Amino acid sequence: MSKTRQRIAVIGAGVSGLTAAWLLAEEHEVHVFEAGDYAGGHTNTEYVDVGGRTWPVNTGFIVFNDWTYPNFMRLMERLGVPSEVSTMSFSVDSSTTGLQYNGTSLNTLFAQRKNLFNFSFLNMVREILRFNKETRADLVAGNIRSKETVGEYLNRNGYSRYFRNNYIVPMGAAIWSAPEIVLEQFPVHFFLQFFNNHGMLSVDDRPTWRVISGGSAQYVKAMMERLGERTYLNTPVQAVTRTESGVTVTANDQTHEFDQVIFGCHSDQALAMLTDPSEQEREILGAIPYQENDVVLHTDTRVLPDNSRAWAAWNYFIPKHSTEPVSVTYNMNILQNFDTAPETFCVTLNRTHDIAPDKVIKRFTYAHPVFTLDAVQAQERYEEIGNKNHTHFCGAYWFSGFHEDGVHSALRVAGDFGVEL
Repeated sequence: MSKTRQRIAVIGAGVSGLTAAWLLAEEHEVHVFEAGDYAGGHTNTEYVDVGGRTWPVNTGFIVFNDWTYPNFMRLMERLGVPSEVSTMSFSVDSSTTGLQYNGTSLNTLFAQRKNLFNFSFLNMVREILRFNKETRADLVAGNIRSKETVGEYLNRNGYSRYFRNNYIVPMGAAIWSAPEIVLEQFPVHFFLQFFNNHGMLSVDDRPTWRVISGGSAQYVKAMMERLGERTYLNTPVQAVTRTESGVTVTANDQTHEFDQVIFGCHSDQALAMLTDPSEQEREILGAIPYQENDVVLHTDTRVLPDNSRAWAAWNYFIPKHSTEPVSVTYNMNILQNFDTAPETFCVTLNRTHDIAPDKVIKRFTYAHPVFTLDAVQAQERYEEIGNKNHTHFCGAYWFSGFHEDGVHSALRVAGDFGVEL
């Protein structure tokens, strides 16, 4: 693409849209349209005044690591945004059996001492070790079937229902904020590759997790120094129409002309805005759905495991039925190093009815991509619609659904303009 200065519309001020806009604004006239009342998308830090101090509590994007977030880390270096080491741990709390454990150490694994004599639990620990070994070997040997789901793989390899219900499915459901029954339909190669890349198929060889100092929104503030004047909040885009010469964007009933448009929003949102989607755009964007999750920032520790030895950074609550929405409580004091906080700040997905109203600080709704077999196949067709007809698409949904993926997809779009990080 020519390096001639262009007028570019970026729709969506999440990590993908902001990264693309920030990079391109050095050489082009970039305008960012955001439907919400803040820039950042899932990067949403709430500033809570408690005990004579303001606590910057993350409610969406929380942590990253030194293995699988290389582009995000480079971006933070460019922005001059500091980070610090975080603590990552995972617990399970079952509403059906009463099982509670935290996999960090032997003391927390057997938070309920009775599990020292629980054959099913001890067998699950053995199956975890077998799963880690066998799946790594299968990935290396190429033994993962291309159209096999997580549930089918577990069945084929004879893993117990106890292991499935109390370990691997809860962990996956927590990672992708997906209901258990949906998680079992994820492509197993996609699932295992992610686990392996993040050191989750190993007991001791794992990445170092980090958190942005002062809250994740610090990097958004740094980006706004360049983008602020041309970022329009509370400005939902109603329609995008392409012509031979450019793009017309209609927002708040006003039209704006641009040379190029970048959709930094969700796949379903992008498709809904296009007045003239191509057949490929309908097929590809339509194959990657999103799932909404109700999120509450609060201080009600009753949603953490009853046994405090089982408290972890991520606390997964197994619902009574696998069709129920995923429920995870993030202990932000652990994740953000709030060692002296007078309250335990929690962020809980899809369990609002169990949280005392007087403990609620704020509620949010976040949507996450759902990775079915069709969705993963659609990801591979990006070149059919990306950088075509004055139109570009970026978003974490093009890869694994996380912050690094949002940055990665933005770099792919920026590369079409000849711009690198």
